[in-house]
Parts: sequence; structure tokens; C-alpha cells
Amino acid sequence: VQLVESGGGLVEAGGSLRLSCAASGRTFTSYSMGWFRQAPGKEREFVAVISWSDGSTYYADSVKGRFTISRAGDTVFLQMNSLKPEDTAVYYCGADALPAYTWPTLFGMDYWGKGTLVTVSS
Repeated sequence: VQLVESGGGLVEAGGSLRLSCAASGRTFTSYSMGWFRQAPGKEREFVAVISWSDGSTYYADSVKGRFTISRAGDTVFLQMNSLKPEDTAVYYCGADALPAYTWPTLFGMDYWGKGTLVTVSS
């Protein structure tokens, strides 16, 4: 089972990036999928999740209105607009069978990707 992220890179503040996470090795139709991030010297934190059952989405307060999560089959996307230097982090894709609304309180996932680095310059 693999979750492979792509789309990270260096962008100026105010710019946009689109992250992708492709899942393989099993069917993820009954798994919610989403994103966490970890900035240097900080703990990993929840960013966004999309429910497998009804497509409901949940976001961290820090990214609401700027980030949009979407899903197509076993691939999940994170469109990041109006990026800020504080968005700089390694972004990890996750998949878990627990309901999407629980994700803001979770630290562990059933499956993790290896991460993709997003750097926002000021």
C-alpha cells in the first residue's frame, strides 16, 4: 500500500500550489483521505480531510478560505491559494477508516505518505 504525494515546491507569498496524493495497493473507497503538515521544530498538525462516505470536508482554521481539498477516486488533491510563509512545512497525505470529522483530533493514520515539501518565501 502506497500513498505518494507530489506538487510541492518553492513559491512566493500570495502564490498557489496544488498537491496531489495517489493511493495504490488497495481500494480506498471506504477511507477518508486528507492532509497533515509538519513545520520545522513543530508537531504534525491536521490541515484538511474529505470524507469517503459523503464528500464532506473539514479544514484547520488556519487554512479555511485559502485551501480546498478534493478527491477523484483514490487520488486526493489540495489546492493551496494565498500562501503564507507560515504554510511552509512538509505536507503528508493520510488515509484512515475513521470518520472525517474525527481527523482534527487524530495524530495517527492507517496509512501515511512520505511527504512533500512546501516552502513559501516572504
